[in-house]
Amino acid sequence: MRAIAVVLAVATGLLVLIGYFIPTLAPIQSMILNWAIILSGAAALVGVFNLIWVHWGKISRREKGSLYSAILLICLIATLIFGMLLGPDDSNMRLLVNSIIVPVEATLMALLAVTLVYASIRLLRRRANLMSVVFLATALLLLIASATLPFGEIGPLNNFVRPWFQHAWALGGARGILIGVALGTLMTGLRVLFGADRPYGGK
Repeated sequence: MRAIAVVLAVATGLLVLIGYFIPTLAPIQSMILNWAIILSGAAALVGVFNLIWVHWGKISRREKGSLYSAILLICLIATLIFGMLLGPDDSNMRLLVNSIIVPVEATLMALLAVTLVYASIRLLRRRANLMSVVFLATALLLLIASATLPFGEIGPLNNFVRPWFQHAWALGGARGILIGVALGTLMTGLRVLFGADRPYGGK
């Protein structure tokens, strides 16, 4: 069975890869990609059911934090029902997203900023060198430049320092990370394609 899985995985990967270069194989490539999309959707659905099962188990056993599990399940089911009845383009659904999901994402980003400053302070206490000072100073500058201050914005920080850091340093770092992710994904795909790694066979 492992040999059959290896043959199917390698053949499927080669068909998808060759389909980008040979137009006659494009329909087969499209069919395989559509199958992959369907399987991905089914996997996401299984993940949602597993999430419901785990939190329902916590509620039934009355474990610590079961109240949050109940709130999660109620919000999940309510959002699903509203989404199916109203649709994603409905104004009430957009209001729900803008009133709940967007503030939650903003809160997580704020926590990330505070955590970043706290981590830089701990780094400065353990390893006091030039790079630690630069890291802390950069985090504080960007936090002050991005925050809503009581006395208004600081012109040089908002108009020059923050855009320069975002477009020069942060964007360059993000591109480097994306290139690294792309190369890692490419190497992983090639290893799976040639049978060096076999996640579909339990290895």
